Amino acid sequence: MSEAEVLVEVRDGVGRITLNRPSSINALTLGMIRTIAGTLDSFADDPAVTGVELTGSGRRGLCSGADVRLLRSQILAGEDPMPFFTEEYAVNRRILTYPKPYRALMDGITMGGGLGLSAHASERVVTPSSRLAMPETQIGLFPDVLVTWHLARMSGQIGTHLALTGQPIAAADALWLGLADRALGEVDAPVLAVDHAWITQCYVGDDASEIVGRLAEHSHPSARAAAETIRTRSPLSVAVSLEALRRAATMATIEELVAQDLALAASLATGPDFAEGVRAQLVDKDRAPHWRHAGLEDVSRAEVLACFGEG
Repeated sequence: MSEAEVLVEVRDGVGRITLNRPSSINALTLGMIRTIAGTLDSFADDPAVTGVELTGSGRRGLCSGADVRLLRSQILAGEDPMPFFTEEYAVNRRILTYPKPYRALMDGITMGGGLGLSAHASERVVTPSSRLAMPETQIGLFPDVLVTWHLARMSGQIGTHLALTGQPIAAADALWLGLADRALGEVDAPVLAVDHAWITQCYVGDDASEIVGRLAEHSHPSARAAAETIRTRSPLSVAVSLEALRRAATMATIEELVAQDLALAASLATGPDFAEGVRAQLVDKDRAPHWRHAGLEDVSRAEVLACFGEG
């Protein structure tokens, strides 16, 4: 009999949730999401539980995100992916307003859905091995799990940089940017603090093509490298992610963001770029996706708005 994918116990008054798929860096399935949701409800109602702690099994990280290979295969088989996203975002929302202290140990790889389970916690702990990212533009999606709420409110345009490139950050940057509260062990100085100037200069505005143009022409080599990185991402995903981030910055409630994330998941997860991006990165691993659009300049405003259910 195989071991459970989510381990649950109460010890010393702490309700402990351990993601337990170490071979896939604890990638999330719908069954895991449902177990987490039920466990959080149970712990909230249990007077013997004074707080909750989330950890991941194995040495590689807390959670690499959703099991997108499984989602891709289900979508290609004609299944509806929306139960996964709907229930995942509900758990993210639950964590944000959880009535008891919720501590997340963001050790190692903590990306995508892993950030959804940790970035909204009341106590977010990083380690020297922490690597945080929202790399969804690389697989034809967008930074979801309500994380654009945080990205849109970061210093300067750093959130835009992280959303479009999917660049991972280490513990020091997570602390500096407000994605983490404290560190276990010594961490280095934040890297993005040094890059703050060119990031702020280049990522202004609402046109992704213009942003990449400014990056490509900038004198700083890291800016030019960012341009090259974004050009490898799904053009539609990059354009949609920028629009999503700008809208998130003006939202007054998290419920607005939940609705936006659901609309975008329904639109992009069933589109050709998601299946192709996952194929290139995780199935065939040739790292050579054939996107629907050749470049950002080929993505129309009407196509972006259609992803939001508009136009």
